[in-house]
Amino acid sequence: MNERGPAVTAAKIPRDAGNWAAQGTDLHLGEVPADAINLNVEGRSVAGPVQGFGKLWQKTYKVTLAGVDVTPAEVIAAWKAHFPEFWPDKNHFYGNMGGINPGDVALINMALPGRMKLSTGILVLYADEESFTFMTPQGHMLAGWITFSAHKSGGATVAQAQVLMRSSDPIYEMGLAFGGHRKEDNFWKHTLTSLAAHFGVNAQVDMQRACVDRKRQWRRAGNMKHNAAIRSTMYLLGSPFRRRKA
Repeated sequence: MNERGPAVTAAKIPRDAGNWAAQGTDLHLGEVPADAINLNVEGRSVAGPVQGFGKLWQKTYKVTLAGVDVTPAEVIAAWKAHFPEFWPDKNHFYGNMGGINPGDVALINMALPGRMKLSTGILVLYADEESFTFMTPQGHMLAGWITFSAHKSGGATVAQAQVLMRSSDPIYEMGLAFGGHRKEDNFWKHTLTSLAAHFGVNAQVDMQRACVDRKRQWRRAGNMKHNAAIRSTMYLLGSPFRRRKA
């Protein structure tokens, strides 16, 4: 018997393997609240920037937690535990009650103009003590990754959200051009400001935006068939008729 066999096998397994999502590309939700709009997640595939349509953007939002003695791990632990609480009002994140863990699939209901709601979700692609990453599903406004992290800089802990994304389809691309980028920026600024306030810090959010690739991927224009905003709006407009039939 080769006594070195098990050691060789173990060496091939990355040390952080347990921090990555183990499931395949198709998403499956657990139980969600009865009043949540559950659309556009179950059975969908994840979609990274390669699967997106629009220009490729990298956006980084940072807040420095100056004057408080808190470690990056403590910031991430609080962020995971209270993640939905830091979002703007009328936006809902229905995730695992036990926190944010690799492989979790969460349902998201986001506020749209005219009392409409967009129903979509995310996959927790990666999570460890100092960062966690979401990946978007087909039909989400964005095709990409959102990484939340914390690190030390100049003696203070810095919390950061970094987005690498393309719009999913031509409709979302127009939305980004006509105010969508500003709304997304305000969303994450609010989130990081709320996170800082959780630690008693009144801080300004620093934002950096870079267009990494200006080309649009026209072969992905067909992603419109999965557009979660259109599907969510049609579902909500049909609610009175469903109630009548019931």
